[in-house]
Amino acid sequence: MSTINSQDDEDTFKILIATDIHLGYLEKDPVRGNDTFVTFNEILEQAQKNEVDFVLLGGDLFHENKPSRKTVHSCLESLRKYCMGDRPVHFEILSDQAVNFHFSKFPWVNYQDGNLNISIPIFSIHGNHDDPTGADALCALDILSCAGLLNHFGRSTSVEKIDISPVLLRKGRTKIALYGLGAIPDERLYRMFVNKQVTMLRPKEDEDSWFNLFVIHQNRSKHGATNYIPEQFLDDFINLVVWGHEHECKIAPTQNEQQRFYVSQPGSSVVTSLSPGEAVKKHIGLLHVKGKKMKMQKIPLETVRSFHMEDVVLADHPDLFNPDNPKVTQAIQAFCMEKVEMMLDNAERERLGNPRQPEKPLIRLRVDYTGGFEPFSVHRFSQKYVDRIANPKDIIHFFRHREQKEKNDSDLNFGKLVSRPASEGMTLRVEDLVKQYFQTAEKKVQLSLLTERGMGEAVQEFVDKEEKDAIEELVKFQLEKTQRFLKERRTDAEEEKIDEEVRRFRESRRKNTEEEDEEVREAMTRARAHRSEDAILASASSDEELMDMGMKVAGGDSDDSLPSTRSRGRGRARGRARGARGQNSTARGSSQRGRGNTSQESATSSRTYKPVSVPAKNMSIVDAFRSLKPQPSWNSSKSYSEDIIDVDSDLEEISVVPSKVNQRLSAPSSLSKRSSQSQISKGVDFDSDEDEFDPFKSTATSRRTK
Repeated sequence: MSTINSQDDEDTFKILIATDIHLGYLEKDPVRGNDTFVTFNEILEQAQKNEVDFVLLGGDLFHENKPSRKTVHSCLESLRKYCMGDRPVHFEILSDQAVNFHFSKFPWVNYQDGNLNISIPIFSIHGNHDDPTGADALCALDILSCAGLLNHFGRSTSVEKIDISPVLLRKGRTKIALYGLGAIPDERLYRMFVNKQVTMLRPKEDEDSWFNLFVIHQNRSKHGATNYIPEQFLDDFINLVVWGHEHECKIAPTQNEQQRFYVSQPGSSVVTSLSPGEAVKKHIGLLHVKGKKMKMQKIPLETVRSFHMEDVVLADHPDLFNPDNPKVTQAIQAFCMEKVEMMLDNAERERLGNPRQPEKPLIRLRVDYTGGFEPFSVHRFSQKYVDRIANPKDIIHFFRHREQKEKNDSDLNFGKLVSRPASEGMTLRVEDLVKQYFQTAEKKVQLSLLTERGMGEAVQEFVDKEEKDAIEELVKFQLEKTQRFLKERRTDAEEEKIDEEVRRFRESRRKNTEEEDEEVREAMTRARAHRSEDAILASASSDEELMDMGMKVAGGDSDDSLPSTRSRGRGRARGRARGARGQNSTARGSSQRGRGNTSQESATSSRTYKPVSVPAKNMSIVDAFRSLKPQPSWNSSKSYSEDIIDVDSDLEEISVVPSKVNQRLSAPSSLSKRSSQSQISKGVDFDSDEDEFDPFKSTATSRRTK
């Protein structure tokens, strides 16, 4: 690391970067219970030792959404010990903190609170382990934020549109725009990026003079078609991305060749899974930022329990193991013991130079016993290492690869292999399973009214988002629409003619995918509205509230629809509320909820569709058609159309109140390429050193071209 003089210190940010600390992981384990707390203390100790300006955490500070009292107490103890003091903070906040911390009751950074003495501020986003949940959408970080020990930022409360407003920091002549986005389900965020619903706000004045730092907590590696966030989705004006959630330590910044920004993946500070990525040496980063230049210094963690891993393929040792040998299992066991002893020797040599490292290491031996071998008893094997290894029960992992049938070259169709999408075979979606089932099912169980596409979407909503009314609403929606179609066609009430018209109508809908998607969205809107009504009814505690709500929803219906026998007290109020929703004495699952003609629906949705009431009992479409009274024909193209109001604007401004200069934030499109973003303004300088990137050795302005 090059020497930085006092002039550089006045303009240089020093930021300690760490992610995925997972406080409380295995806290009840007698050997590994305190590992996360010891390492967290080491991280804060490094921050204090290097006199950093602030600590930046990339999510998953806690391992559980509801941490135990011991975990919360240990965290508060460490934060108070290392982050409070009289050392002054040398940077200032220029952005509107009421926007950056709008979800907090104390919307300002903790070191500016007159009641607190904060020497090392901590900025953190939430991860998928400690994300906000519950009715109030609170997480463990909100407790620390309320106590004034941590600044929780990057939280998005909208599921339709995300505007990421940066925390604008300035130290001397260096300005940092700190962006953060807490963990969001990958599939949802993927769709939002594709639909251009994620916007990163930029400072309107001197936007090219800011060092743009983005902290994200999502899947970086591809786990499925949409179960990750491609780096190409992020804006190209970003200078450095700190990527959390991935536990393998790749803290040295690597450049994305397409977007031209750099990505640093600090990895976790504790081993939470016995996988190859966790075996990489754990580090935290000390980031220096001066102007548009940066340097990342790797700091190894000394208190992390060592983890050694090795793979063994028994079939690769035919001279040692013969499946036909009756004593081959004993030979394999002796071979595994030898491998474990070698890893223990390596762990002991590594620990000699680091007395702060825990005594018992983590050992993992993965044995591939493909080829006719049999595994031995793992529990009996682990008893020999209880006093020497931290994970005796998980030392040996037996696995076997599936033996694939040999195929001749003549049987391979290379044309299909080339044309096959890369994502095919990697993941299997719910809607694909539904479509595949009905395509291969017998004729008697085929869908005659619904389409496979709509049913697949409804099942996906039911599985992924727990919309319990999704399938029911879709069926009712399709039934109402088919009945209306038959009435407009003035089809005779004969079963053969009705079946023929239904088949034609179904085929026309199958070809019109846009209309099919529109129907699914409408049905899902109704399902969500039902869930909201259920929540409102459940929250009402008094008889009067329930009765009032029932009268409002029913629109003045009489009590004739209520059961004849009523009980006193709470049961009576519940009966009124349920009767007000269109229920009668028939089974609730087979009845119409009475949403079609109420004002509640118009308040819930902006669509002009007005459904036809459905009989309470389950009946065939012929009976349903006969039971309907003739009514004037409606215009089918307008009766279920949507009125979509576009609330997105090309420019959204959020006022920023700086200490000396007034600035504003503009909102460009999240995926648009800025013509004003030149490579000179993006200059990020690095040295060729693998461990450290030092821009301070050269004073010339860094330039790079795409």
